[in-house]
Amino acid sequence: MTKTLHSAKHRRLVELLIEQRKVAGLTQADVAKALNRHQLHIANIKSGERRVDVVEFLELAQVTGFEPNAILNALLETAD
Repeated sequence: MTKTLHSAKHRRLVELLIEQRKVAGLTQADVAKALNRHQLHIANIKSGERRVDVVEFLELAQVTGFEPNAILNALLETAD
C-alpha cells in the first residue's frame, strides 16, 4: 500500500488547497499568519512534505473561504 503522503489523492489535495488559496488572493505568508504558524509550514504542505490533518484542513478552509465538502468530493473523484 502506498503511503498517503505520496498518493495521487494527497497530491490532488495539495493542488486543490493551492488553488483555493490563490482564488482567495492570499499568499502563503498570509495563510501562515492567519493560522499563527511560520510560512515554511505552509510551504511544506505545498511541496507535499507535510501531511494535512482534518483539523488543519478545516482551519485552512476557514482562512481561505472554501467549502470543505467540495474539496472532499473532488478528492473522491481522484483515482488512487
